[in-house]
Amino acid sequence: MGTPDADEGPLEEFLADPANAALDLATAVARCSKSLGLQHSVVYLADLQQNQLVPLTDVASALEIDATLAGWTYRTQSLRVEEAENGGLTAWFPLLDGAERLGVLAVHAPSLTSRTLRRGRTLATLLAMMITSKRAYKDSFVRRTRTEPMRLPAEMLRAFLPPRTIGTSHVVSTGVLEPAYEIGGDAFDHSLTETTLHVAVLDAMGHNLASGLTTAVSLAAFRNARRTGADLPELVSCVDDALAEWLPDQFCTGVLAQLDLESGMLRWSNCGHPVPLLIRGRRLLVDAMEREPEPPMGLPGRFSTKPRQTHEIALEPGDRVLVYTDGVTEARAADGGEFGLERFADYVIRATAAGELAPETLRRLIHSIIETPSNRLRDDATILMFEWWPRTK
Repeated sequence: MGTPDADEGPLEEFLADPANAALDLATAVARCSKSLGLQHSVVYLADLQQNQLVPLTDVASALEIDATLAGWTYRTQSLRVEEAENGGLTAWFPLLDGAERLGVLAVHAPSLTSRTLRRGRTLATLLAMMITSKRAYKDSFVRRTRTEPMRLPAEMLRAFLPPRTIGTSHVVSTGVLEPAYEIGGDAFDHSLTETTLHVAVLDAMGHNLASGLTTAVSLAAFRNARRTGADLPELVSCVDDALAEWLPDQFCTGVLAQLDLESGMLRWSNCGHPVPLLIRGRRLLVDAMEREPEPPMGLPGRFSTKPRQTHEIALEPGDRVLVYTDGVTEARAADGGEFGLERFADYVIRATAAGELAPETLRRLIHSIIETPSNRLRDDATILMFEWWPRTK
């Protein structure tokens, strides 16, 4: 048997004390660092739009994600080390909740040994769990990661959204929305069971509080049916019924889909929404998911008397599927024209070829749209992308 680490005792005592569960995060970071024998540690969280890494204490400054080594750690989810300004070294560790990128952890030390790096990883893992457990009810996290006031419809929809990224070693699903503080009717959802990835992208009529209510009801109906084990056609019908009962004058377009994690079989229903894109290898499979259009959810009786149709396609290892709202393709590009499907797909293909992580691909893609000098989003822009790899036997 190996010899217990000399610093395991204080850390175990910290974790075993129920009073420490109520500590503010900054105090918890300091005490955990001391328990692990680390000199000094600082937590940085990504802001809402993933432009900056914001420290949870006022003793440090925000760091640009695209221009710092800390940002490199966030973008690549990998350890980086640099010399500290006041001497010694700083190790940057990614803060990950499963597949979700929360931010980074800075660990300062006179020198870095294998033991220091191991303890730094331990601290990053522990803090990621603490952040995830507290941020749902701690407004301090929200305040630090917002850079401007949020409109009421956006506040309501943000409360319904899942983490930006979920996944396992076999499937990753990630989403982004803009304008982050002014979204009115767009939303995405994704969840995992042992056998299935469930995804949805919704776009309600209009851009106001009524639009947000429509999307919120649609999301609630989708989740309610999903959590009772409903199959895909029933999921769509539940959204139809909920909107018809509670918001009869509203409608919502959307794509609802289920991916079998074992076989890679993707089933989906497209209700008046832009056609999802399938990228295989380094090319877009044009019209691979083009099917007969369905009416928007909430209005099936006004457009068609036929039952809702679902479709199937077999994914291959490494396939990426993009579900998006028309605000993406209608956004203005640098040359003044629409961003369009071709540029959209080409961006993802290039990122895939470069081996870029899926969450980073979408972060950079949405920034390339909203940061164009001539751009002004004419509608909410939402992208959800998932990629699948089969389980190894």
